[in-house]
Amino acid sequence: MDEEMFKMIRSSIRSGLDVTSSVDDAELIKYIERTVFERGELQDLTAMEKRTLIRRIYDSFRGLDVLQPLVDNPSITEIMINSHQDIFIEQEGEVKRITQQFESQNRLEDIIQTIVAGVNRVVNESSPIVDARLKDGSRVNIVLPPIALKGPTMTIRKFPESPMTMSDLVRRGALSEETSRFLQKLVVGKYNIFISGGTGSGKTTFLNALSQFIPVDERVITIEDSAELQIVTVPNLVSLETRNANTEGRGEVTIRDLIRSSLRMRPNRIVVGEVRGSEALDMLQAMNTGHDGSLSTGHANSTKDMISRLETMVLSGANLPILVVRQQISSAIDILVHLSRLRDRSRRVTEISEVLGMESGEVHVSPLFRFRESGEKDGRIIGELEPCGQSMQHIEKLKMAGLDDVIVMGGEEVKYE
Repeated sequence: MDEEMFKMIRSSIRSGLDVTSSVDDAELIKYIERTVFERGELQDLTAMEKRTLIRRIYDSFRGLDVLQPLVDNPSITEIMINSHQDIFIEQEGEVKRITQQFESQNRLEDIIQTIVAGVNRVVNESSPIVDARLKDGSRVNIVLPPIALKGPTMTIRKFPESPMTMSDLVRRGALSEETSRFLQKLVVGKYNIFISGGTGSGKTTFLNALSQFIPVDERVITIEDSAELQIVTVPNLVSLETRNANTEGRGEVTIRDLIRSSLRMRPNRIVVGEVRGSEALDMLQAMNTGHDGSLSTGHANSTKDMISRLETMVLSGANLPILVVRQQISSAIDILVHLSRLRDRSRRVTEISEVLGMESGEVHVSPLFRFRESGEKDGRIIGELEPCGQSMQHIEKLKMAGLDDVIVMGGEEVKYE
């Protein structure tokens, strides 16, 4: 069916609805079905085509219009709307353009306003950039004209209904069972762990999985720009989300504000979804003031780059000597976990390193595991995390947690020094 026919039928249905009374979802579906089955020009459609048409009309009234089937499809992980006529999706690791499009720019803008209103956010010409989320937790980024030159732009990052566990990631080859058990001991032992990686490398997914190792009797505060974390194993959980300023420029609540407030909420651990700027200093200070076992993520291309980025982020919010900043980083963070998205589109843990402290004015990092590629089969990279031959140096927290005095690295028992 062409778009003109679809618009005409939908317009006919809209004009036939009683605008003076509310129509619930079931009544609306019945009305659409009756209209579609009674219209003569639609009799040549198959039953499947009629069902698809009914669903599309319904979604245009109550759902996200052409986006709804894409949001409902679990195999689609990302939806990229570059304009009302230009939509791409990522499905099973492959990005491709689809034929579906919005009927007009105004229709896309209507959907955008519906989304942001659902999370009490505002986006308009004077405030054209916003982060939001859908009801299912999918992350949404929106940029409006005049900033977006082609028209309203929206990117939807979807997340599975039930968060992946570490066992799921092991099964997918993101890391080995050995390193999974190793990380579990570190989480239980209250090591401060920072996860780095590029865009789409799976940092949030990995942070979710790692958080499932947190003991159930602890109180956890999560802090995010837009709520994405799905921590389901900790009963005593408080989730905090930032807020943009209103149209008068008031009421903004930043990550820095939330971190400072969280320190007065008696947390055992603080989980910061992602640090991007000056809030890095507050996160490091929280880790340094008795909130051991805290977790966070950040964008970087390598472990070394992540250290440099943290330095830059701290300096953007405080005029401190670089040696003081590095001392803060080396004292706060115990373990760095780096993720990468490889050329076969798989997401892997490519390095686990221990932060040892300061050495010659630099943050000294000792790699414990590194990913080594051993070949390629059927388009998939073969390789695994291998121990680098270095033993853990700082094992005080493991001893305090009453954990075993032996860990397994590379299939061999390595005694703590």
